[in-house]
Amino acid sequence: MPEIKSFKIRNIEINPPLILSPMAGVTDVSFRRLLKRCGGVGLTVSEFISVEGLTRSNPKSKRQMRFYAEERPFAAQIFGGQPERMRMAAEMAEQVGADILDVNCGCPAPKVVKHGGGSGLLKDHGRLETILKEIKKAITIPLTIKIRAGFYDSTINAVETAKLAEACGVEHIALHGRTKEQGYRGVANWDLVKQIKEAVKVPVSGSGDVTTIEGAFARFRDTGCDGVLIGRGAMANPWIFRQVEDVSQGREPFQPTLADKRRILLEYFDMLREDMPETPAINRMKQLAGQFTRGLQGGALFRTSLYHSHSVDEILSRIEEYFSAIESGQPYYGETGAKVEEAPVLDSCEAAA
Repeated sequence: MPEIKSFKIRNIEINPPLILSPMAGVTDVSFRRLLKRCGGVGLTVSEFISVEGLTRSNPKSKRQMRFYAEERPFAAQIFGGQPERMRMAAEMAEQVGADILDVNCGCPAPKVVKHGGGSGLLKDHGRLETILKEIKKAITIPLTIKIRAGFYDSTINAVETAKLAEACGVEHIALHGRTKEQGYRGVANWDLVKQIKEAVKVPVSGSGDVTTIEGAFARFRDTGCDGVLIGRGAMANPWIFRQVEDVSQGREPFQPTLADKRRILLEYFDMLREDMPETPAINRMKQLAGQFTRGLQGGALFRTSLYHSHSVDEILSRIEEYFSAIESGQPYYGETGAKVEEAPVLDSCEAAA
């Protein structure tokens, strides 16, 4: 495996050079804390935060910007199409202590794009330039950006966008190698990451389809990128960052035991319950468990049992029953007669990062 090296965004060291990709409805404060405790995450990034909500004191938007010291270095990611609102939100991020301010230019959701935000900025470089310059004048922390390959499949302009961003003072560029038109279909174009790396002097990271240790190292090797973002891969395997770091340091990659997997589910549920009311905590728990137990013996039945659980006690009982069964070598039957179905995964702007 090739050696991977830390890099700096101004004076902030990203070590290891592995970034938790922002995922709407996923990378909240509880999930980020969990991943940091698992190890190997060099930079955490918030869910993408609406500047319209944030600057109008929307409680949800303000909650999304909260973070713990253990998450540092921490980047707050904002989205919007109005330069004044973007500047105000950037100032708020610095005021709450974020280490980095990241601008989302990648979200393909129609409700975001129609207001000029997210990937809508990829086809309006004039607006993007104004936004970046306004933010740069207003904050002292580093300004970074996440972009896509382009808006339409026929107009791939990631390199031009990256050059514009660098000229405006952006200090790190992350590329998700799909277009807005492509959404999350097909595969990410990592050759564009290499092209951007060759075209600018600031650090460049890539995002898209990294779900294995081997895949992460292949991206470093093939593109020469400074960092790699991991999203879905971390939902299915919270230890993937630690495993990549282990291999890069010549160690055997950490292999979680069943006890580790039980512990992390319970730890995550505890964090959720500390952070939010019972019902949303239960719903978030179902989401992670649905990803986390894929491939485990009786995992589908376990996910069904959780899906039909409606209280904290029920969730805790299902976890205990499931892990007790498989640890003792007994088959897990779940709820008697329960139909096997998956708990829904939230519609996420960056869920396929």
